[in-house]
Amino acid sequence: MEPKKVELEFSEIKPSSTQTGAYMLLLKERRGKRMLPVIIGALEAQAIAVHMEKMELPRPLTHDSFLTSLNAFDIRIVDVLIYNLREGIFYARLLLDNGTITQEIDLRSSDAASLALRANCPIFVYENILAQAGIVREEENGDIVPASDEGEAEYETEPLSGLKGKDYSELEDMLARAIEDEDYELASKIRDEMNRRT
Repeated sequence: MEPKKVELEFSEIKPSSTQTGAYMLLLKERRGKRMLPVIIGALEAQAIAVHMEKMELPRPLTHDSFLTSLNAFDIRIVDVLIYNLREGIFYARLLLDNGTITQEIDLRSSDAASLALRANCPIFVYENILAQAGIVREEENGDIVPASDEGEAEYETEPLSGLKGKDYSELEDMLARAIEDEDYELASKIRDEMNRRT
Protein backbone atom coordinates (compact mmCIF):
# COMPACT_ATOMS: atom_id res chain seq x y z
CA MET A 1 0.00 0.00 0.00
CA GLU A 2 1.31 3.48 -0.92
CA PRO A 3 2.26 5.67 2.06
CA LYS A 4 0.08 8.67 2.87
CA LYS A 5 0.78 11.71 0.67
CA VAL A 6 0.71 15.32 1.88
CA GLU A 7 0.09 18.16 -0.58
CA LEU A 8 2.58 21.03 -0.48
CA GLU A 9 2.52 24.61 -1.73
CA PHE A 10 5.30 27.09 -2.39
CA SER A 11 6.14 29.27 0.59
CA GLU A 12 9.41 31.11 0.06
CA ILE A 13 13.04 30.96 -1.02
CA LYS A 14 15.73 32.19 1.33
CA PRO A 15 19.53 31.92 1.53
CA SER A 16 20.65 28.68 3.15
CA SER A 17 22.12 29.00 6.63
CA THR A 18 24.08 25.77 6.20
CA GLN A 19 25.54 26.00 2.68
CA THR A 20 27.33 29.01 1.23
CA GLY A 21 25.89 30.11 -2.10
CA ALA A 22 22.86 27.81 -1.77
CA TYR A 23 19.23 28.57 -1.07
CA MET A 24 16.44 26.94 0.88
CA LEU A 25 13.15 26.39 -0.91
CA LEU A 26 10.38 26.05 1.66
CA LEU A 27 7.38 23.98 0.62
CA LYS A 28 4.53 24.26 3.14
CA GLU A 29 1.87 21.63 3.70
CA ARG A 30 -1.51 22.93 2.52
CA ARG A 31 -3.38 21.88 5.64
CA GLY A 32 -0.85 22.39 8.40
CA LYS A 33 2.18 24.33 9.59
CA ARG A 34 5.03 22.02 8.62
CA MET A 35 7.40 22.98 5.83
CA LEU A 36 9.80 20.89 3.79
CA PRO A 37 13.19 22.61 3.35
CA VAL A 38 14.79 21.74 0.00
CA ILE A 39 18.35 22.99 -0.48
CA ILE A 40 18.81 24.24 -4.06
CA GLY A 41 21.53 25.99 -6.03
CA ALA A 42 21.54 29.64 -7.04
CA LEU A 43 20.49 28.91 -10.63
CA GLU A 44 17.56 26.77 -9.53
CA ALA A 45 16.52 29.44 -7.01
CA GLN A 46 16.67 32.07 -9.74
CA ALA A 47 14.53 29.94 -12.09
CA ILE A 48 11.85 29.54 -9.42
CA ALA A 49 12.01 33.17 -8.29
CA VAL A 50 11.69 34.43 -11.87
CA HIS A 51 8.43 32.53 -12.28
CA MET A 52 7.07 33.38 -8.82
CA GLU A 53 7.72 37.08 -9.45
CA LYS A 54 6.21 36.81 -12.96
CA MET A 55 9.30 38.39 -14.53
CA GLU A 56 9.45 38.66 -18.32
CA LEU A 57 12.68 37.33 -19.84
CA PRO A 58 13.86 37.79 -23.44
CA ARG A 59 14.54 34.05 -23.81
CA PRO A 60 12.89 31.07 -22.09
CA LEU A 61 14.65 29.27 -19.27
CA THR A 62 15.27 25.52 -19.46
CA HIS A 63 12.20 24.63 -17.39
CA ASP A 64 10.00 26.81 -19.60
CA SER A 65 11.36 25.15 -22.74
CA PHE A 66 10.82 21.69 -21.26
CA LEU A 67 7.21 22.50 -20.40
CA THR A 68 6.64 23.99 -23.86
CA SER A 69 7.98 20.78 -25.39
CA LEU A 70 5.61 18.66 -23.30
CA ASN A 71 2.67 20.85 -24.26
CA ALA A 72 3.58 20.60 -27.95
CA PHE A 73 3.01 16.86 -27.74
CA ASP A 74 -0.12 17.12 -25.56
CA ILE A 75 1.68 15.75 -22.51
CA ARG A 76 0.69 17.23 -19.18
CA ILE A 77 2.32 17.02 -15.78
CA VAL A 78 -0.24 15.38 -13.51
CA ASP A 79 1.69 15.92 -10.28
CA VAL A 80 5.08 15.91 -8.61
CA LEU A 81 5.96 13.56 -5.75
CA ILE A 82 8.93 13.80 -3.39
CA TYR A 83 9.19 10.10 -2.65
CA ASN A 84 12.50 9.52 -0.88
CA LEU A 85 15.08 11.14 1.39
CA ARG A 86 18.54 9.62 1.46
CA GLU A 87 21.72 11.15 2.89
CA GLY A 88 19.96 14.52 3.12
CA ILE A 89 18.93 14.48 -0.57
CA PHE A 90 15.29 14.52 -1.63
CA TYR A 91 14.26 12.36 -4.59
CA ALA A 92 11.34 13.43 -6.77
CA ARG A 93 9.44 12.26 -9.82
CA LEU A 94 7.03 13.74 -12.34
CA LEU A 95 3.88 11.89 -13.32
CA LEU A 96 3.21 12.60 -17.01
CA ASP A 97 0.05 11.82 -18.98
CA ASN A 98 -0.68 12.08 -22.71
CA GLY A 99 -4.29 10.93 -22.55
CA THR A 100 -3.35 7.34 -23.36
CA ILE A 101 -0.54 6.39 -21.01
CA THR A 102 1.01 7.75 -17.83
CA GLN A 103 4.73 7.70 -17.19
CA GLU A 104 6.88 8.52 -14.17
CA ILE A 105 10.17 10.38 -14.67
CA ASP A 106 12.80 10.91 -11.96
CA LEU A 107 14.09 14.47 -11.54
CA ARG A 108 16.06 16.46 -9.04
CA SER A 109 13.65 17.87 -6.47
CA SER A 110 14.56 21.45 -7.44
CA ASP A 111 13.73 20.80 -11.10
CA ALA A 112 10.53 18.96 -10.21
CA ALA A 113 9.42 21.85 -7.97
CA SER A 114 10.19 24.40 -10.68
CA LEU A 115 8.16 22.44 -13.23
CA ALA A 116 5.26 21.96 -10.79
CA LEU A 117 5.15 25.71 -10.27
CA ARG A 118 5.16 26.42 -14.00
CA ALA A 119 2.61 23.70 -14.82
CA ASN A 120 0.38 24.72 -11.90
CA CYS A 121 0.14 21.09 -10.81
CA PRO A 122 0.10 19.67 -7.28
CA ILE A 123 3.27 18.71 -5.47
CA PHE A 124 3.19 15.98 -2.83
CA VAL A 125 5.52 14.42 -0.30
CA TYR A 126 5.11 11.19 1.61
CA GLU A 127 4.03 11.81 5.21
CA ASN A 128 6.99 9.86 6.63
CA ILE A 129 9.44 12.16 4.79
CA LEU A 130 7.68 15.31 6.01
CA ALA A 131 7.64 13.89 9.54
CA GLN A 132 11.38 13.17 9.33
CA ALA A 133 12.63 16.35 7.65
CA GLY A 134 9.83 18.86 8.19
CA ILE A 135 10.34 22.14 10.01
CA VAL A 136 8.00 24.76 11.50
CA ARG A 137 8.31 28.49 12.05
CA GLU A 138 7.81 29.47 15.69
CA GLU A 139 5.13 32.13 15.87
CA GLU A 140 6.70 34.21 18.65
CA ASN A 141 10.09 34.86 17.03
CA GLY A 142 9.88 33.45 13.51
CA ASP A 143 12.71 30.95 14.10
CA ILE A 144 12.65 27.78 12.03
CA VAL A 145 12.91 24.59 14.08
CA PRO A 146 12.49 20.85 13.40
CA ALA A 147 8.82 19.83 13.21
CA SER A 148 9.39 16.73 15.32
CA ASP A 149 11.23 16.28 18.59
CA GLU A 150 13.29 13.38 17.27
CA GLY A 151 16.46 15.46 17.07
CA GLU A 152 17.73 17.98 14.58
CA ALA A 153 16.16 18.08 11.15
CA GLU A 154 18.10 16.00 8.67
CA TYR A 155 18.71 18.93 6.34
CA GLU A 156 20.79 20.58 9.06
CA THR A 157 22.96 17.58 9.83
CA GLU A 158 23.22 15.74 6.52
CA PRO A 159 25.06 15.60 4.33
CA LEU A 160 27.50 18.51 4.73
CA SER A 161 28.10 18.94 8.44
CA GLY A 162 28.24 15.16 8.82
CA LEU A 163 31.03 14.60 6.30
CA LYS A 164 33.80 14.59 8.89
CA GLY A 165 32.11 11.71 10.71
CA LYS A 166 31.99 9.50 7.60
CA ASP A 167 34.69 6.98 6.74
CA TYR A 168 36.34 7.13 3.31
CA SER A 169 34.20 4.38 1.75
CA GLU A 170 31.00 6.14 2.89
CA LEU A 171 32.27 9.35 1.30
CA GLU A 172 32.92 7.47 -1.95
CA ASP A 173 29.32 6.18 -1.93
CA MET A 174 27.97 9.67 -1.20
CA LEU A 175 30.09 11.13 -4.00
CA ALA A 176 28.77 8.58 -6.49
CA ARG A 177 25.16 9.36 -5.47
CA ALA A 178 25.72 13.13 -5.66
CA ILE A 179 27.14 12.80 -9.20
CA GLU A 180 24.29 10.50 -10.21
CA ASP A 181 21.81 13.10 -8.88
CA GLU A 182 23.73 15.85 -10.72
CA ASP A 183 24.26 17.65 -7.40
CA TYR A 184 27.70 18.90 -8.37
CA GLU A 185 27.95 21.43 -5.57
CA LEU A 186 27.56 18.65 -3.02
CA ALA A 187 29.93 16.42 -5.01
CA SER A 188 32.57 19.15 -4.88
CA LYS A 189 32.29 19.45 -1.10
CA ILE A 190 32.52 15.67 -0.67
CA ARG A 191 35.55 15.54 -2.95
CA ASP A 192 37.17 18.35 -0.92
CA GLU A 193 36.68 16.35 2.27
CA MET A 194 38.14 13.24 0.59
CA ASN A 195 41.15 15.22 -0.65
CA ARG A 196 41.82 16.50 2.88
CA ARG A 197 42.30 12.90 3.96
CA THR A 198 44.78 11.87 1.26
